[in-house]
Amino acid sequence: MNTKSSIFLITSIMTAFAITLIPGDISAETSQNIITVTPINEEISLRQTVTTMSIPQDNKFPWGTVIGAASDYVERYPVIIQFYKGEDPVHFSQVDVKGDGSYEYKFRVRSLDTATGEAVNVFEGDYTVKIFRIISNTNQIV
Repeated sequence: MNTKSSIFLITSIMTAFAITLIPGDISAETSQNIITVTPINEEISLRQTVTTMSIPQDNKFPWGTVIGAASDYVERYPVIIQFYKGEDPVHFSQVDVKGDGSYEYKFRVRSLDTATGEAVNVFEGDYTVKIFRIISNTNQIV
């Protein structure tokens, strides 16, 4: 087997392994949430989505995901994602919007303590996730 084939095979295996590590049950999706829209000016508004993210205590997966479906957006404005445990801020992030208006943010929920070799849950339990994005105004009377 030549070097090029070996690299392709190893990359394919690593990709398949990485895809299996991204869990389906640790995510906050914007389909069933509280959404408020606040006008900023005549052209744009701030859309805030509030959702709940639950991570089980017996979680074995290392990754969590916040996903937003394709929708209206304004170019050059990133999505801001904020995680809260109760009222306490835990983690903030900023992610670019894709060309179709969707976005995806992957984050660690479980890590490995290099000193002890034990798995450590970075996130565990219920969190409030606030997602902010800039959208175009659809109402002409703002």
